[in-house]
Amino acid sequence: MSSAERPFRTLGWQLKLAREQLKETLAEVSGAVEIDNETLELIEQGQRRPSEDVLLLLISHLGVEDTEASSLWELAGYTSGSLEDNATSTVTNHEQRVIYTDMVHVVVNDFGVVMNFMQGSGANNQAIAVARVGMSKQHAKSVLDILTQTLEQADRPKVTKLLPQPKNKHQAKD
Repeated sequence: MSSAERPFRTLGWQLKLAREQLKETLAEVSGAVEIDNETLELIEQGQRRPSEDVLLLLISHLGVEDTEASSLWELAGYTSGSLEDNATSTVTNHEQRVIYTDMVHVVVNDFGVVMNFMQGSGANNQAIAVARVGMSKQHAKSVLDILTQTLEQADRPKVTKLLPQPKNKHQAKD
């Protein structure tokens, strides 16, 4: 295959090396970042450039250090400033904001759990994802336990504790 057919060969090679160092299969990584095996294979072969979102997910999942992440970002043809902006906005914008949803779609596979929190939008009230959260099955079970405990605690009736009446001086002498 010519370099024209593999314009992102170096990027793909480095992503594949990072995956192999973690001893993860194509299926494990593609499942974790929610792309199909064939797409990840094309990325690793340098035939396809990952979108910014997918590259961020790959960098995060593979545990790539900041310096190497910047290098991967530039190899993909993205500007280095946009990586910092993207990573910062992902954290900063979501730290302060609470999004209320009226639907959730949960997908479970061998690699973990993905929850799509949805809201109705537009004239047809079409459901759109407003937040997506992925995690391991083990972590999902602990989230479920904490959620159950918190909801049970919130549903318990509030018990007001009353202090005993103070004894006045006359009662204390009797």
